[in-house]
Amino acid sequence: MRKLVVIGFVIAGAAIGLLSSLGETWALKVFMMGLGGLVGAIAGAALSRIGQGGRPTPRWDDALRGLGTSSEDLMDNYWRDEGHPQFMKPPSPDSKQFGGTGGMAD
Repeated sequence: MRKLVVIGFVIAGAAIGLLSSLGETWALKVFMMGLGGLVGAIAGAALSRIGQGGRPTPRWDDALRGLGTSSEDLMDNYWRDEGHPQFMKPPSPDSKQFGGTGGMAD
């Protein structure tokens, strides 16, 4: 079906080239038909997506977004987490593991 679309555009482009050069010499008619066919082939291939090479359209998977593990989450929370992944920030040297102040009263 895609090739039929391209062939249709080539024929339409050649017909437009022929109609635009009515009353001129055959050399100009052939040139205009060739140019119209070329433009029609480009337009037909672009509209039917033939030149994509079989690549599927990219689909963005947002299933892991918001869990803190994707690169977007790391970028969103960079300043809060100071560049570390979520729950992997090393403890501050000023804080104690189990709380307290580390003084004589503990």
